[in-house]
Amino acid sequence: MNEVDMPTIPRDASFDGSVSLLREGYDFIRNRCERLGSDVFRVRLLMQDTICMTGEDAARLFYDDRRLQRAHAAPRMLQKTLFGQGGVQGLDGAAHRQRKGLFLALLDEQGVAEMVRLGNAEWSAAIDDWQNRERIVLLQEVQLLLTRAACRWAAVPLAPDEAQQRCEQLAAMIDGAGGVAARHWQARRARKAAEDWAAGLIQQVRDGTLNVAADQPLAVVARHAELNGRSMELKIAAVELLNLLRPIVAVSRFVVYAVEELLTHPQWRKRLQESDALLEPFAQEVRRLYAFFPFVAARVKQDFEWKGYRFAQGTRVLLDLYGTNRDPRSWHEPQRFDPQRFAHWNGSAFNFITQGGGDPASGHRCPGERLAIELLKASLCMLTRHMEYAVPAQDLRIDPSRMPAQPESQLVISDVRRVAQ
Repeated sequence: MNEVDMPTIPRDASFDGSVSLLREGYDFIRNRCERLGSDVFRVRLLMQDTICMTGEDAARLFYDDRRLQRAHAAPRMLQKTLFGQGGVQGLDGAAHRQRKGLFLALLDEQGVAEMVRLGNAEWSAAIDDWQNRERIVLLQEVQLLLTRAACRWAAVPLAPDEAQQRCEQLAAMIDGAGGVAARHWQARRARKAAEDWAAGLIQQVRDGTLNVAADQPLAVVARHAELNGRSMELKIAAVELLNLLRPIVAVSRFVVYAVEELLTHPQWRKRLQESDALLEPFAQEVRRLYAFFPFVAARVKQDFEWKGYRFAQGTRVLLDLYGTNRDPRSWHEPQRFDPQRFAHWNGSAFNFITQGGGDPASGHRCPGERLAIELLKASLCMLTRHMEYAVPAQDLRIDPSRMPAQPESQLVISDVRRVAQ
């Protein structure tokens, strides 16, 4: 097809859609796809021409590394808050595979099992503590227990009074990634402080002043060799250490959403108490409905044509994670909470993309996805089998314009009681 004969990608009518994105949040891409009757459209965001896409076919394209790349794709605000600069998320090709191998090795079956074991121990200690308190803000408390567990797993030393500080830094990087004004600047300050702390630990390992077993995550990160055979730059190694710890803390948001669904669908509490087999479908349905962030970014590596549309080299592309997970072409009654749908799911790597699409071993799907699932399953066991609690009246509304979203109250529980097993 000649270029002059190619159909034009539908364009959003606004001069710049940045304000609308902040106002609509998770629904921004899906709203425009419905309005324009297209899975792909063009819009100006932050004064930059951007192609937005949704759906399983779009996800297959987005994770084709022959056509799209991650270098220079992530908005600067995410690099300064959530990802850090120089981390694995912004690499491509052999450099990406080499760096990702670090995470895949640490997050293998044994590594996941050990992290879950440590998480369970922290959950158990937290339940004992919560029994003596009148009011528990669950999001904050699960972030804290997962911070403690993650640091123990990674062999990261924490002073007795340090866990809360590190938890607040990791949580701020997550919470401020999609924020503006105060939330954004708080996240940037938290990242700077956390990177300085992580770099100090890595330097101590390299100097031999902090003794850590060679197979422990802190030591593995400190000594990881790049393609050139040299250790990572200190600042980048610090970023990657945080890229191990921060996503573990982020699982706390899935836990809170799981509790919301247990409130809405109380029949599932007994079902989860009685069946191990239902834990994963429940966890997966929570993850499907509550994508952590609404979309992810890449750039066109070189000119190509897709479905008759021309994608020009260098153009930024956003893939709709949230909308793809709720696409009625892939999911029957997609807005309905139904864990049993996973008994019939086709297992596609491109229609359920909360933590990316494709193959985690070779592409840009999150290498920690299995850990997130297992931590959520373990948390469900604790919430349904090892404790009882009350949920007082509160504001549980979720504002879709807030990125990342969360219940307004962060979910408060009370009257915690341990259940004997």
